[in-house]
Amino acid sequence: MSVEQAQQELIEEFEIFDNWMDRYQYIIDMGKQLPAFPDAWKIDGYKIRGCQSNVWMNHDIQGDTLTFYATSDAAIVSGLIGVLLRIYSERTAAEIRASEPHFLADLGLDKHLSPTRSNGLNAMLKTIYRVAEQETASSS
Repeated sequence: MSVEQAQQELIEEFEIFDNWMDRYQYIIDMGKQLPAFPDAWKIDGYKIRGCQSNVWMNHDIQGDTLTFYATSDAAIVSGLIGVLLRIYSERTAAEIRASEPHFLADLGLDKHLSPTRSNGLNAMLKTIYRVAEQETASSS
């Protein structure tokens, strides 16, 4: 599945919800399904700046595929991490860099998140794109 297909699938899933309370609950449920994040990674070097909550993100690269790992101490932010990992984890750096994160507007996240959560989401997204940029540069 491509980044574009993952975004489209998520958009279609959100269309079944009639209101934002149900959408928030779905996002929170996605956060509950995040894989375990080792305590050893909860260090300053992996902490995302710009988030009101504590957020840590790490990545691994196997061949040309990037896998992201992240966690937060806040339920809704963990859910937003779940959204991002579903779209961007286990993709190539080139695919990530070539994609536009239109899901933010398509899902309405750009309008329905508080400013602090929106800033945090954007900080996590920038980190993913920065890692993809760095991996592309280091492999050329």
